[in-house]
Amino acid sequence: PRSDCIAAEQQCLSDSTCNATYRILENCALAKTRLLPLDHDSRVRCLNAELDLRNSSLLHCRCHRRMKRQEHCLRIFWTVHSSMTDGYVNLETSPYENPANEEHWKTDYNKLAALLSGKDCSQLAGDATNPCLKATHVCNLSKKCVRLRTDYASICTRGVGSEDTCDRRKCHRGLRNFFEKVPEDFTKRILFCPCQDELCGERRRKTIVPDCSFQHNTKPNCLWLLDSCLEDRICKSRLADFQQNCQPADMSRDGCSQHNHAVCLQAYMGMIGTPMTPNYVSNSSVDISLWCTCESSGNQKEKCDQILRMFESNKCL
Repeated sequence: PRSDCIAAEQQCLSDSTCNATYRILENCALAKTRLLPLDHDSRVRCLNAELDLRNSSLLHCRCHRRMKRQEHCLRIFWTVHSSMTDGYVNLETSPYENPANEEHWKTDYNKLAALLSGKDCSQLAGDATNPCLKATHVCNLSKKCVRLRTDYASICTRGVGSEDTCDRRKCHRGLRNFFEKVPEDFTKRILFCPCQDELCGERRRKTIVPDCSFQHNTKPNCLWLLDSCLEDRICKSRLADFQQNCQPADMSRDGCSQHNHAVCLQAYMGMIGTPMTPNYVSNSSVDISLWCTCESSGNQKEKCDQILRMFESNKCL
């Protein structure tokens, strides 16, 4: 696997030439986040600095979805790749390491099977008709799963339905915590449980407590949602990851240009708990969407539709 960006940054800072180039890029990235217009010379200087790092490990470094200093790592990645962030369509390179390389975070399935067979499974027997309920029981067998699930559920339900609204930011953070820290075997079961009836579908749709994490009182424009996402380092990174791994392809057998449906589902899970949190749209289907609309988008309607389509009619997903 490629080096992570924190290690690459340390290596660069200890080399005077690389250090000087990196400082230029930091200023370029700062100007971008503050939306300061760069004159022609500054733009050229920023582009040249990026080219100067061609042979540095910084240019090819990546981050891990479950690393401790993820935000710091992502800041380094976007500093080095700041020319990529001009618009939604250009977020083509994911800052995240390919999950296949994240071996040490793979679920220990044998341990899970032993857990299940050692438990009194009578409580699971009655769940045959509701796989989502069964998924919850399986989560309850893991201390970490049940603790983090309870955490986000209590944060996201606080204030819902009363006059004070819930704390959406905290709710999103709780959701991200759950999906990042709990092994995927638990999280995927809960989020993607296969349903035959609406009771099960309702439970699946409510997995992420949509009243707080997903819905606003009125549907905002999808471009507003995109802007909020691009201002948030984690959301921007997850969106780039989603774009790269869920790129649809008509000619492909599984509908994915990367031919890896599992990685696309992982990228989808990464979007939950960001300003662009997606969810199931009803209890009776697996159709998903963002909570936004493209009405009154004016001359940006095409761009807006494109964002919505990535979730609503994405064959890969």
